[in-house]
Amino acid sequence: MSRVAIIGAGYAGLAAAVELADAGVAVDVFEASRTLGGRARAVELDGMTVDNGAHILVGAYRETLRLMEKVGAGQTALKRQPLHLEFPGHMKLVAPRLPAPWHLVWALLTAEGLTFSEKFAAIRFMRALKKARFRLPRDITARQLIANQPPRLRRFLWEPLCLAALNTPVAIASAQVFLNVLRDSLAADRAASDLLLPVTDFSQLFPEPAARYIAAHGGQVIRATRIGQLKKVGVTEGNPCGTGWTAHAKESHGPYDQLVLATAPYHLPLLIAPHPEFNTLSGQLNGVQWQPIATAYLAYPASVRLPFAMSGVDGRYAQWLFDRGALCGQHGLIAAVISGAGPWQELSHTELAQAIHAEIAVLLPGLKPPTRHWVIEDKRATFACTPNLARPPTATACPNVWLAGDFVAGDYPSTLEGAVRSGVAAARAVIAARAVLAARSVLGHAA
Repeated sequence: MSRVAIIGAGYAGLAAAVELADAGVAVDVFEASRTLGGRARAVELDGMTVDNGAHILVGAYRETLRLMEKVGAGQTALKRQPLHLEFPGHMKLVAPRLPAPWHLVWALLTAEGLTFSEKFAAIRFMRALKKARFRLPRDITARQLIANQPPRLRRFLWEPLCLAALNTPVAIASAQVFLNVLRDSLAADRAASDLLLPVTDFSQLFPEPAARYIAAHGGQVIRATRIGQLKKVGVTEGNPCGTGWTAHAKESHGPYDQLVLATAPYHLPLLIAPHPEFNTLSGQLNGVQWQPIATAYLAYPASVRLPFAMSGVDGRYAQWLFDRGALCGQHGLIAAVISGAGPWQELSHTELAQAIHAEIAVLLPGLKPPTRHWVIEDKRATFACTPNLARPPTATACPNVWLAGDFVAGDYPSTLEGAVRSGVAAARAVIAARAVLAARSVLGHAA
C-alpha cells in the first residue's frame, strides 16, 4: 500500500492531489462526474461552455494562485484588475496602483456617489478593524458589525462584499469570517485586493491542468466513477481503523494507506455511515444548513456591453453582472449572479430571467429582451456561514482518513481559496502521517 486515495475532484480534492504529487506521493483521485471542478465546473448550454456558477477570485487567493502556477495554468487564465466596485448610478470605487494602505484610502476618498462623511466613516471603520487586528471578542452577525455605518455604505459596500464572500445574508452571516476576508484582501497589500476575473471556464482554470500534472507525476484522475463504499483493511482489536482502505464503485480499488474525503459534505454521511468511528462527524454534517446560488445567463446581440466586466446591481434580484464578452469572448452573453436565499426563489426560471433583464435594462436603456436565457440553480451551493459555526477539522477519528473541502474548519468561508487551502492542509497531514509511519517502521526494523 503506497498510494493515497482522494474521493472527489473538486478544487479541494485536486489541490490535495497536486500537493501530494509534488511531494512524490502517488494518488488516485475518484470523481463521480466526467467534468472536473465539483461545484465550480464547466457546463454546456446549447453548444456554449459556461460555468455552473459565476465565481470571482481576488489577489489574496495565494494558495489557489500558487497551485495554478505549479500545474502550468499560470495567471493568463485570469484578467487582473485593480479593485473596482461599481453600482452604476449609485457608487463607484476604484483602487489606484499605490502601495497599501494608500490604495484603499485613495479609493475611498475618490469614490463616486459617496459624501465626505461617508468616505471618512469607511476609513475610520477600516482603521478600527485594523487596530483590533480584525478580531472580535466574540462572533456576532455581519449586520451587527456594520450597524453604525451610514446606510449607503452598508447598501453599496459592506453588504455586497459580505454576501459575495460568504454567500450568506448579512443578517445571519458571521462577522468574524467576514473580517478574515477583509483582513486578507482590502487591508493587505495592494495586489491582494485585485480582482481576478476568469477568462476561461472553471474546469480549465485549474482542475484540468491539475489532472495533467497528477498524471505526469505517477497518479491518475478516474472520472465517471462514483465511490459508493469504503472498506477497512488490516483491522485488529487494537486498531479498529485498520491499516488502510479500499474504495468500491463497480469494481474495487486499492488498498490505500491514506484516504482523503473531498466530496461535497452532503454526500459524505452515506459514505461513512457503515463506520461507527465517524458517527460524530456524520452528526455534524447532517446539521449543516445550506445557502443557494443562482446564475442566470442572458444572450443578447454581440454588440451589447456592460460598462465594466463586473458590475453590481441595485435591484431586487440580481446582485452582480458579468460581461462574458469582455471576459471570455462570448459577446452579448451576460451572467447574473444571485447569492443566498431570497425572493428570487419564488419565481420560475423564465420569470427570474425576465426580472433580471428588467434590471439590466436600467443600466442599458433601450435594451431589448434576450434572445435566449438559461438559469442554473444550486440549492446547496455553500454552507450557511453563521456566527460560531462548528466546522469539522481536517483530521478525523481515524488517523488514516482526512477531510478536505470548503466546509472544513478554517479562516475562510465557502470559497475556492477556502477549498484549496483545505486540500493543501489535508495533503500536508497525509505527508506528515506517512513520515511518522515510515519512522516507526525503521525503528521497528532497527530493534
